Amino acid sequence: MKSTGAFIAGLVIGMAANLILIRINMVFYPAPKRLDLQDQDAWREYAASLPPEAFLIPILAHLAQAFFGGWTAARLAPEAPMRMALILGGVSMVGGIMNLNNLSPPIWMWGELPFYLIVAYAAGLLEQNRRASGATHEKGVE
Repeated sequence: MKSTGAFIAGLVIGMAANLILIRINMVFYPAPKRLDLQDQDAWREYAASLPPEAFLIPILAHLAQAFFGGWTAARLAPEAPMRMALILGGVSMVGGIMNLNNLSPPIWMWGELPFYLIVAYAAGLLEQNRRASGATHEKGVE
């Protein structure tokens, strides 16, 4: 039960990090007022009108989701923090694939996909190291 809660908390924190960065990007590259948020074709047309640099913050947003979500899930997981971080990173990557398929951004954005697992791994490693350090300090070894 704790692992499920850790996973859900990781999803929420990761999605919040993603949303914050996407909102920041919308300040620099605002969507047209008439854009229907439910119309995938309109989103594709809008995405096609953006310059390449408009996709840099979204890449950071996607990777922030995998990192902060993975770290949160790993931090809260009662055991196997790396596995929890990588599961969260994998779920984030599946969402990224769905997003890339729906929006048809520049082809080079597909290059972000392996980094979902890399940053999730880094998050899991961060938590593993924290736990190992805590175990060392608890035993009185410094």
